[in-house]
Amino acid sequence: MSSVIAQTRFSVLDRSRTREGHDAAEALRDTVGLARELESLGYHRIWVSEHHGVPGVAGSAPTVLAAAVAAATRHIRVGTGGVMLPNHQPFVVAEQFGVLESLFPGRIDMGLGRSVGFTDGVRRALGRDKDDADDFAGQLDELLGWFRGTSPTRAHARPAEGLTVPPFVLAMGEGAAIAARAGLPMVIGDLRNREKMRRGIDHYRATFRPSPWAREPYVVISGTVVVAATPEEARRLLLPEAWSMAYSRTHGTFPPLPSAESVEARPMTAKERGFYESGLTGQIAGTEDQVAHELETVLKETGAQELLVTTSTYDRAALLDSYRRLARIVTGQAAAFQ
Repeated sequence: MSSVIAQTRFSVLDRSRTREGHDAAEALRDTVGLARELESLGYHRIWVSEHHGVPGVAGSAPTVLAAAVAAATRHIRVGTGGVMLPNHQPFVVAEQFGVLESLFPGRIDMGLGRSVGFTDGVRRALGRDKDDADDFAGQLDELLGWFRGTSPTRAHARPAEGLTVPPFVLAMGEGAAIAARAGLPMVIGDLRNREKMRRGIDHYRATFRPSPWAREPYVVISGTVVVAATPEEARRLLLPEAWSMAYSRTHGTFPPLPSAESVEARPMTAKERGFYESGLTGQIAGTEDQVAHELETVLKETGAQELLVTTSTYDRAALLDSYRRLARIVTGQAAAFQ
């Protein structure tokens, strides 16, 4: 096993993707079941995401889902990747994570993003607009203040005040610079644009200011990683998500994931085909030996302390098999961080 892989934490972000022919309730139960499997395989943490009004994603309430995941597991860390802070009042977010940390002490992570609702209709339903993301730094400072008990108001976020819930910033747009100024760990992707990712990481490390939350920079890189018995099988696992992304870019909404067979049989316009083929390139996919080599390369290039795997596909059994194969690549490293 590579020494750089042995020194890296491996975690998973599950988006609770819906599949054609299956409902949202099943997708949410699958996330909870996957968390149990990941815990048994030695993964460091599992995070859930926040999406509103998206047909292909069931996870609209990440703190609620995180509670279900934490209740179904024993020691794996559980968090959000992330709560989109512009969609919420920081006071309420502090309360929610305070409750989670009180129920599951020492296991909760607070991943925070700066995206606002996916469409104009969703933003109106949330009572937000695109400009709300512009004050993410201020919202973040307010949120952390509720935990530190430094809010200028007379209110107190119970039971959050005085608790330590590790915050992470999703480095979308200006997120890397905001994470550095706030002295917080950063999550950055994607693996398909490594030059841009390295620039963001370099800027983050160069401008990082130590804080009560983190004395040194902490980098989590995120992206798709697929491991299968053959390169061809690994590539097929990429097809449903590649098609879903292509469809979203040409129709404005994410559909439920189709099977690989369904994708292969679908006619595509030239524009759809272009997005689809792009979605199949630059991912880490292959056999265990191939993926181990690619992981070693990207981890050396970035110096990241952690890899957050964000793989989605239609075939649940094949997805779990991929996570099992990935765990074999990193056998022995996860236990060191328990």
